[in-house]
Amino acid sequence: MRATNLIKFLNDKVELYNQPSFIKHDPISIPHLFSKKQDIEIAGFFAAIFAWGNRTTIIQKSKELMQLMDNAPYDFCLHHTPAQLIKLSEFKHRTFNTTDLLYFIEFFKQHYSKYKSLETAFTMHGGSVEKILTGFHQYFFSLEHVPARTKKHIATPERNSSCKRLNMYLRWMVRQDNKGVDFGIWKSISPSQLICPIDLHVARVARRFNILQRKQTDWQAALELTEYLRTLDPADPVKYDFALFGLGVMEKY
Repeated sequence: MRATNLIKFLNDKVELYNQPSFIKHDPISIPHLFSKKQDIEIAGFFAAIFAWGNRTTIIQKSKELMQLMDNAPYDFCLHHTPAQLIKLSEFKHRTFNTTDLLYFIEFFKQHYSKYKSLETAFTMHGGSVEKILTGFHQYFFSLEHVPARTKKHIATPERNSSCKRLNMYLRWMVRQDNKGVDFGIWKSISPSQLICPIDLHVARVARRFNILQRKQTDWQAALELTEYLRTLDPADPVKYDFALFGLGVMEKY
């Protein structure tokens, strides 16, 4: 496909998928259940971390967790009782189990007792998304008695992970284009800084269009893809996540 045709094609796909109708069948539907900023942040974080595998299952398990937290995740994390924590003892999503969940809740309790927003947990570490995610990983696991098994659930560029789920979460929190999908409630990070979430589906589509050369689907691939997307829209390169994801997952392109 010629470059001008490809740009129009991708822009058309962004318009197709970046619509309120996209929300219902995507994990972003979980934070959309809430209106309080902190609830959106926590619900969105869990939904993003759970986002591997079947989307229906991801949404179902995320809703199950929100119900176990009385559909008030911020209040639950800050003010839960031991009896309320016992309710979580059977929760499991793939390799994410109660041990992981209890550590996540303890992190949120510690963080929100000092800061009003989860945004600070990311932005206190530097300007680039690479520094933001590397610093967040270190901060997230800075509590005492970190379960070794829990570390696999939070990716970091230091290990050359694509950090797909965290980059998706940043997209949700940072982008604001009045289309009703992304929230745009974090203002300290610019949409121009964001890195495109990349998984096997997105990578397959990008390689098919010859806009990604790297064979591994890792952090370097995420940077390479985003560098190309910035040539299409320097201010908002990650809007093309809608196009690439839609083509890869919805259309099996």
